[in-house]
Amino acid sequence: MRRNRVWVGLIALVLCLSVAFLTGCAKKAGLREGAGAAVTQEQKAVDKAPADATAAQDDAAARERALREQALREKAEKDAAAKAAKDAADSAKKEAAAKAAAILKELQIPDINFDYDKHNLRPEAQEILKKGAAAYLKYRDYKLVVEGHCDERGTAEYNLALGEKRASEAAKYLADLGIEKERIKTISYGKEMPLDKGNNEAAWAKNRRAHFVIFPPVK
Repeated sequence: MRRNRVWVGLIALVLCLSVAFLTGCAKKAGLREGAGAAVTQEQKAVDKAPADATAAQDDAAARERALREQALREKAEKDAAAKAAKDAADSAKKEAAAKAAAILKELQIPDINFDYDKHNLRPEAQEILKKGAAAYLKYRDYKLVVEGHCDERGTAEYNLALGEKRASEAAKYLADLGIEKERIKTISYGKEMPLDKGNNEAAWAKNRRAHFVIFPPVK
């Protein structure tokens, strides 16, 4: 009986030691596994850090490129708008200049000539004035000056008076055609501004004239 109890005690002791040993091994294994997992997570974090830094640099570089591209697009749009505005202004100026030149051409009245020592209008002169008056009735903002000229014969005083009569006769005829009198001025240059400086009848015939100067509206 006593021997049996000894054996039972020994068996129980062996079982306890076995359990303790197995438990310790399990704990050690768990500790090793836990330590291994911690090392693995730390290593992953260490390995991930450069990748995160690279990704952050790439994102920053991408944002910088996007900002530069946007700035370039905005500059290009601004330059294009400025060029379009300049082109439109230049085109408008050219159109206005061309229109003004066309109006001046339409308003230009050819010189009319007079007989020697006369100031009355010839029939051909009247026809010229009739045609020329149409444009002044159309463009009523324009004015004109009628210049009276003479040939070189006679005194300066006499030719100044004769030139004035010739200019006034042409201006009166234009006014009778409907052009307002206040739009027409006259001036006499007598024999001081010959068209042809020759000393023969052909030259004198050219110099006995009325010349018309256009005055555009003041802007």
